[in-house]
Amino acid sequence: MKKLMLGVLVLLAAVSAFASGKKEAVDSIEKIKQAGKVRIGVFADKHPFGYVDAQGKFQGYDIYFAHRIAKDLLGDENAIEFVTVEPASRVEHLESDKVDIILANFTVTAQRAEVVDFALPYMKVALGIVSPDSSPITEISQLAGKKLIVIKGTTAETYFTENYPQIELVKFDQISEAFNALKDGRGAALSQDNTLLFAWAIENPGFSTRIGSIGSLDTIAPAVRKGNKVLLDWLNQEISSGLGAAFFHDDYRATLLPVYGNTVDPESVVVERGVVQ
Repeated sequence: MKKLMLGVLVLLAAVSAFASGKKEAVDSIEKIKQAGKVRIGVFADKHPFGYVDAQGKFQGYDIYFAHRIAKDLLGDENAIEFVTVEPASRVEHLESDKVDIILANFTVTAQRAEVVDFALPYMKVALGIVSPDSSPITEISQLAGKKLIVIKGTTAETYFTENYPQIELVKFDQISEAFNALKDGRGAALSQDNTLLFAWAIENPGFSTRIGSIGSLDTIAPAVRKGNKVLLDWLNQEISSGLGAAFFHDDYRATLLPVYGNTVDPESVVVERGVVQ
């Protein structure tokens, strides 16, 4: 009898947990609408993807997308609370319910997909390495005995830790700190998403991305808290059909083209409707 009662209690607890999780998922968009704003985690120092301009306003490729999300979800493109995140804090912001969506150049990886849910991708990216023109790094082997600057919580940190443990990594929390360290000579080179490095090198004469692509071609996508299926489904629908066929090309022209000029092929960056070409 005791075993039977225990089994019933376990079953009831499981049903209650399932119902609670289901209600939370169902209510996720309703809660956003009740709040009158969507909380979106973005970078504040990753020009031209997510940054704060001289007037104190958020700008960039991710920000352009964020405003469209707010418009289609709430009817007001400015119904957003931008929450500044660092690369290593993106998952924590979702898990602790500090944001509804992460749009901070979040590269999709199998490890990350275990703890957050990624929507369809909107961008392609690979790792690159930027170095001073005075002592260029053209091959990874040249980093032997030298320091490579990376940002904590990024795919660059993971890639070099797993594949080149002999290379000494100098790690920083903030993107701006890492690039300042490169300028100060605290490392021989810096590794990060090639899309960021191309833009940074253009705006910082004396540095070049001589290694433009290493590792695999990856994708960048919005992320929501694990199990938030309703919001995930909404984002997938938005990306696949709600935005139109050329939304991210428009985004590119508005935010990235002024920086890249003719140095980058838009097709090497942009993903439309969540389909990687």
